[in-house]
Amino acid sequence: MRKRQRSLMMASAMFLLSAPIVKAQKVQFTEYDMPNGLHVILHQDKSAPVVAVSVMYHVGSKNEDTARTGFAHFFEHLLFEGSDNIKRGEFMKIVSANGGQNNANTTQDRTFYYEVFPSNQLELGLWLESERMLHPVINEIGVRTQNEVVKEEKRQSFENRPYGKLVESIFKDLFTNHAYHRSLIGSMEHLNAAKLDEFKAFFKKYYIPNNAVLTIAGDINIEKTKTLITSYFGAAQRGPDVIQPVVKEEPITKEIVDTAYDSNIQIPMITTTYRTPGRSTRDSKVLQMISSILSGGASSKLYKKMVDDKKEALEVAAFNYALEDYGAYIVYSLPNNNTPLTTLLNDIDEEVAKLQTDLISESDYQKIQNQAENNYVSANTRMLGVAENLSNGYTFYNKNTNHINEELNEIKSITREEIREVAKKYLNKNQRVVLYYLPATK
Repeated sequence: MRKRQRSLMMASAMFLLSAPIVKAQKVQFTEYDMPNGLHVILHQDKSAPVVAVSVMYHVGSKNEDTARTGFAHFFEHLLFEGSDNIKRGEFMKIVSANGGQNNANTTQDRTFYYEVFPSNQLELGLWLESERMLHPVINEIGVRTQNEVVKEEKRQSFENRPYGKLVESIFKDLFTNHAYHRSLIGSMEHLNAAKLDEFKAFFKKYYIPNNAVLTIAGDINIEKTKTLITSYFGAAQRGPDVIQPVVKEEPITKEIVDTAYDSNIQIPMITTTYRTPGRSTRDSKVLQMISSILSGGASSKLYKKMVDDKKEALEVAAFNYALEDYGAYIVYSLPNNNTPLTTLLNDIDEEVAKLQTDLISESDYQKIQNQAENNYVSANTRMLGVAENLSNGYTFYNKNTNHINEELNEIKSITREEIREVAKKYLNKNQRVVLYYLPATK
């Protein structure tokens, strides 16, 4: 019904995109707080008769009780069950019957719901999301139903999917204290043991207007939309302020080497992962650029060396898995023709060492600048992308919604010297987790 975590291969594909350079346009928006604490962001774009209605709740798997993991992801499903005014199973039928699409997804840090409609159905989108916030039906039938759905998703997306437990295997070593070390989908045992009152309490604590951002982007009239929002969301009751957990990790000072086995794969994988700062930091942006240098296209350092020239790897990629509190800089490779995994690791280490000692060339620097602009424009082409990026700015960048307009300039201001210094600061052998991800023997 709804896609979850992309595989690492899909994540790395972000850096393989190539397209003609299109000049980035400033995203105009209006924002305000309602009396109940709901933050509202409105972006008007009349280029197409489409509107995206979204709500981002600042709750993810890191907010869960250690004895009740899986609640955030579970609620991603549960809040489609229906409301006092929407019969069970009718939510998505209403959306499709009115020419729309809807979905939701959960990360370690937030849950994001959305509908995309023809713009004449804006009011319907607002009603649906207000019903989810104000009048959801949380009962035993819904909990049992979604328990089965989550079990099936866990089988398909994690347990029976090739490399499906890779991130979980990495994060359990990379994070000792922080809740990021837990599985995003959580424990079925915890969900099975939970009482209905616990589900209701979780909703009451986190799915409140003062822990949410309502973002609408598309063909709208700003003043009329404000009036509709007051009509549909004004009755939502403010709850106690949500205090996000602050958990500090001690630095990794010695290389951690581990092995994991997967019965769903035939080709082994080597990964090397470094704990990095959270997504709002400048260093996180620099690491994003380093990813482009290492694996952003066929001419990138790792791809050209390991796949094209030496033909030792079927695939190699590097990317910064940026989360709110920390990040994980992951490099992985799959061998070609039984190449030893240690050989792939040595090749990776050689290219990282070059970044730590030498400035990249001016031509490489210009190439990654162009890639950054292409990625920025692509991310803000569709109204849903604009809505999510506006929500991210407010939620994760110290309530700076204008981050959507500042990010590209920040990336463009990063120097070659910074790239070298950040590589030296974070991508060291004594600060990493090396994981051998191997086929399980039958």
